Amino acid sequence: MEQTKSTLPREAIDAYNLYIHGDIDRRSFLSRVKKVAVSGVAAAAIVDQLMPNYAAAQVVPPTDARIKTEYATVPSPNGNGSIRGYLARPASAGTGKLPGILVVHENRGLNPHIEDIARRLAVANFMAFAPDALTSLGGFPGDEEKGLEMFGKVDRAKMSEDFYAAAVWLKARSDSSGKLGVVGFCFGGGIANSLAVRMGSDLAAAVPFYGGAPPEADVPKIKAAILVHHGGEDTRLVQGWPAYDAALTKAGVVHEGHIYPGAVHGFNNNATPERYNKAAADAAWASTLAWFNKYLR
Repeated sequence: MEQTKSTLPREAIDAYNLYIHGDIDRRSFLSRVKKVAVSGVAAAAIVDQLMPNYAAAQVVPPTDARIKTEYATVPSPNGNGSIRGYLARPASAGTGKLPGILVVHENRGLNPHIEDIARRLAVANFMAFAPDALTSLGGFPGDEEKGLEMFGKVDRAKMSEDFYAAAVWLKARSDSSGKLGVVGFCFGGGIANSLAVRMGSDLAAAVPFYGGAPPEADVPKIKAAILVHHGGEDTRLVQGWPAYDAALTKAGVVHEGHIYPGAVHGFNNNATPERYNKAAADAAWASTLAWFNKYLR
């Protein structure tokens, strides 16, 4: 799905970003869209364009012969009891043990786009596991709005334990090389940073896409190589990057940070075409694969 220059009012896109982060409710989101639309029909069309289109965004089909996929459930005794996720690996039996990469979703649960990200990593000869933080409530419901509502009902501390359990499980698998990485998006980017703090030398690399930085006092605990991606128009996170960069430098953590001019929050998500920025997404993904190949092989 190739992005063209957005025809939607920037105010509508900004309202969508506030909505998906839970900063405003659906009624407020729709009200803001209506204010910049010329008619009720136009408002409905704007909302439709802002919603994810998973089928059109799929890059690697689940039936791709190069990979094998399955769902697996991981025990999480300190979290919600267990967490279910999507496991994707290369199909070739001759690959030997593989580096593992935990894939952490946005604040909607394990949707088809994140499963596609796991398959993209499998095609690149990694073993990827994408857990679903909504497991304790039945899993991602197939609806973005319901997913957000459910997400707010899961205890955050237990959710963090679930992701940690998934990371430990992936690293310890018999077909794992023992090298572990994590990539996360938005909420998942924050989780990637948090896992880097918690896991220390047990995590080799972390790639947070537009995720919140950890507290400065925790940065010295990080031993993983950190690669940060932000959209240039994602003001709050961009403004926070210099402090994180300085803290990583002071702590001697191997890291890089990339800010993509003109890209907004969520620029890598090609399921949301009005946020997707192909040039930024392609560059960020290429550097992500290079980062994992360098620090996980």
